[in-house]
Amino acid sequence: MKFILAKKLEMSQIFDEQGNVVPVTLVLAGPCFVTQVRTKEKDGYEAVQIGFDNKKEKKMSRPQKGHLAKNKIGLPLKNFREFRVENTELKEGAELKADVFQAGDKVKVSGLTIGRGFSGWVKRHGFGGGPKSHGQKHSLRKPGSIGATFPERVPKGRRMAGRFGNERVTIEGLKIAKVDVENNIIAIKGAVPGKRGTLLEIREEE
Repeated sequence: MKFILAKKLEMSQIFDEQGNVVPVTLVLAGPCFVTQVRTKEKDGYEAVQIGFDNKKEKKMSRPQKGHLAKNKIGLPLKNFREFRVENTELKEGAELKADVFQAGDKVKVSGLTIGRGFSGWVKRHGFGGGPKSHGQKHSLRKPGSIGATFPERVPKGRRMAGRFGNERVTIEGLKIAKVDVENNIIAIKGAVPGKRGTLLEIREEE
């Protein structure tokens, strides 16, 4: 299975061979480094841990420094993620770049959506709001009833006002439109979660 960590850059557009406009999201994919290979005998499951994006060495904890030193990776890395794979040929210290994918590959992208703070019912859940007739003062965006007489409490899971966004989302069925190997930039057709700078996990779709 192909996989890599990336950082969302911006949305743009390219032209295909027929001259049609294709909306794409540009992401900086790699370089990533294999920081650990988990095996069934030692860890109970098979997975590959990779690190991405440099950070200041003084901001790294001692366990992180020791973890990277053990795998002979000199760079101070910021983000670490694991990908479940079986019978991988990757070794600790190996480098992954954007060329792990080719144009036309189908992928799924995971990341955190844009956080919108504390939001009301209408914005958060798309409710229609109250009536707009006369005598309905200030009720347009009010919630209305939140439960029946029994059981005299708010049912669990009731859709109400609260924190909106900043949730992990996976979008499937995306397609690689173009790969810039020299600059480690991948153009993904369509939109992906998050804002500029969001950490993304890109996996090949099975």
